[in-house]
Amino acid sequence: MTTNLKISLGIGAVIAVIVALIVAAVAMTGQNTPAAAPATASGPPTVPSEFLVREDSHRLSTASDDKVTLVEFLDFECEACGAVFPHMERVKAEYAGRINLVVRYFPMPGHRNADLAARVAEAAARQDKFEAMYLRLFQTQKQWGEASESKEKYFLDLAEEAGLDMTAFKRDLDAAETAERVKKDQGDGLALGVQGTPTIFFNGAPLDVEPSYENLKAKIDAALRS
Repeated sequence: MTTNLKISLGIGAVIAVIVALIVAAVAMTGQNTPAAAPATASGPPTVPSEFLVREDSHRLSTASDDKVTLVEFLDFECEACGAVFPHMERVKAEYAGRINLVVRYFPMPGHRNADLAARVAEAAARQDKFEAMYLRLFQTQKQWGEASESKEKYFLDLAEEAGLDMTAFKRDLDAAETAERVKKDQGDGLALGVQGTPTIFFNGAPLDVEPSYENLKAKIDAALRS
């Protein structure tokens, strides 16, 4: 056997091993990652709907025709989420009853009070006050966000101002079920590839434009006309 032939066979063996490793890695990844639908000419690929909206997901607006569904994974302490909040509120008001607007929890680990704020909203939801607390948390974000200490006392004051039953609220705030509800949203977000907030999905696909009012309105109008 010539030296060149030996080298060629050696290189071929190495390539075969590399290919096998890549195939195995892809197979293992596929077991844990939901498969996305293929991309279409009209936009990016959609994601599995079962991870986007659950039966108990919080809806700020509900449409009968399901032509438009916006799902936002958010962190109440996230400044970028706070910046997007007025745009989402504007489209919610303008398209009330014509679009589905769904909010999912995704508190980021770098924010001291993000998980607590999500549990505050969920505890309020147990008294049918989710939207009221959602609004107050964003409207007051500058007063409590980016703090290094717990803002539980501040949140308790918000709950009292909202007229909640404080005994029930405190119980639900500390309940394991409330923490699990927040973690369930986080789990769905991670399954969808969410890495930061806000992450917004428009009709099952990651939003491909900046979430300004103008951009959201343009996409909503186009979808409603279709």
